[in-house]
Amino acid sequence: MTAMDFLSELSEANRFKIDEIIGKGSYGVVCSATDTHTGEKVAIKKISDIFEYVSDASRILREIKLLRMLNHPDIVKVKHILLPPSPHEFKDIYVVFELMESDLHEVIKANDDFSPQHYQFFLYQLLRGLKYLHSAKVFHRDLKPKNVLANSDCKLKLCDFGLARVDFNEAPTTVFWTDYVATRWYRAPELCGSFFSKYTQAVDIWSIGCIFAEVLTGKPLFPGKNAVHQLDLMTDLLGTPSPEFIASVRNEKVRSYLESMHKKIPIPFYHKFPNADPLALSLLEKMLSFNPMSRPTAEEALAHPYFKSLAKVDREPSTQPIAKLEFEFEKLRLTRDDVRKLIYREVLFNFSFLL
Repeated sequence: MTAMDFLSELSEANRFKIDEIIGKGSYGVVCSATDTHTGEKVAIKKISDIFEYVSDASRILREIKLLRMLNHPDIVKVKHILLPPSPHEFKDIYVVFELMESDLHEVIKANDDFSPQHYQFFLYQLLRGLKYLHSAKVFHRDLKPKNVLANSDCKLKLCDFGLARVDFNEAPTTVFWTDYVATRWYRAPELCGSFFSKYTQAVDIWSIGCIFAEVLTGKPLFPGKNAVHQLDLMTDLLGTPSPEFIASVRNEKVRSYLESMHKKIPIPFYHKFPNADPLALSLLEKMLSFNPMSRPTAEEALAHPYFKSLAKVDREPSTQPIAKLEFEFEKLRLTRDDVRKLIYREVLFNFSFLL
């Protein structure tokens, strides 16, 4: 494959030497490449036919906006967005990212010899990135091993913000808060069962807990076949929720199901993870609390004794909440042409800002 094959008629095609395809999916293709202007290795994500569905185009607009505004060492960085040949007719978009070697899913599959220091450093980076994200009032909502990029030096970076949302505390529940977020195995219990009308940043904390448990054992913690099976697996480990908590669940079917469940006793985490550091399990148990109100924030988790030798406030930056004005488009009923104009404007901003 040549740069011209991959980049079609883009004016910047000669700038990048395509090395190889490193990923394919429903979104399109990712290639590794060399930036001939800088000599740097990069990843180029080609997202094809983005205007086939307005909802998909809006998701892409949201993601590139977020990635422009998020600047943290534990979050993947957009280096450049290639300028389409025409503002009115383009249908593909090319986003240039920093190149990472793999993702955490592949790392977990390939390794069974992680040290306690590996475990600690992995979780520390995930929580540090999440603390920054949550300080910006952004919920990732789809954290899983495949959405964590990884290098052989154990560096991790959160990626794939297509399902992320900014919390302005005023968005309509039906638009902003959907239960069908996150891959089921990493989905918080309150998302599996429509527990509440509004959710908190605790949904991301749960997902990070599931990822960490998978790092510890090499296997997904709650590989549910459906939402009911997912709740069964969770309660098998964590025990039946308290009657007070069950009474607070808004979904009548789920509430009845939990009420009719035979009482389950929690399994001690040291039985489930017999070789893990007790401090790691102390934190994991908090992160995987069935009740989201009992889960720590990312900042509180970083203050846990498990990270005593690692955590430093100056290495765990926060940021200002994202400006509401940036996401006014979320409230509007947009046409294809509307989204195309907004995406082109975003590309121009990145083009001038990052070039």
